[in-house]
Amino acid sequence: MSRVVRFARWAAIIALAVGYALIAHYTNTTVQTETLGTMLALAPLVLAALLMAWHARNRTAALALFAIGCTALITTWATLEQNFSRIYWIEHAGTQLILCLTFGRTLTGGREPLCTYFARMVHGSLTPVLAHYTRQVTAAWVAFFGLMTAVSTTLFFNASIETWSMFANFFTAPLIGGMFVAEYLVRRSLHPDMEHAHILDAVKAFWKMPAR
Repeated sequence: MSRVVRFARWAAIIALAVGYALIAHYTNTTVQTETLGTMLALAPLVLAALLMAWHARNRTAALALFAIGCTALITTWATLEQNFSRIYWIEHAGTQLILCLTFGRTLTGGREPLCTYFARMVHGSLTPVLAHYTRQVTAAWVAFFGLMTAVSTTLFFNASIETWSMFANFFTAPLIGGMFVAEYLVRRSLHPDMEHAHILDAVKAFWKMPAR
């Protein structure tokens, strides 16, 4: 894939993410935007459900269930409009919690820590020292996503919706990016002889990870 195509693809992804965050914050902080807010809040869930149904083994049955679910959304639309901000919170806090549990699960039961798996995908075999380090990195991500879940929930129920929306829409991505940068700097300091991959290599390894 050419550099121009890769740049255009990443530019489109970033523009879409920024646009979604701006509109989501607008609907959370502006009155009489319930319809737009509900549609926007449900869009990721509906799209994810559609993709799962389309790729299901029994596609016909899965799509039928998807249609039933959409019908249920339509029949409860008035209630959803009154609580669309809660949908945003469930998506944000729920995503952080799922990531926390996903990383944390690999630290138990003799499983391979997720960051160790990523490192092997990028670098090949690891020394015991590096394997221990990647286990610690996995634990750090567990703590990070757990804290993000707690902060999101605390702000949603105890602060203004504007404060929560700012955190969820404008601080989440920079904080995750900051974690990548912090880990990279720590790795450079503790393991200077290690072949240091690009930060995005870990992201690519995550997306290419098979179901485990």
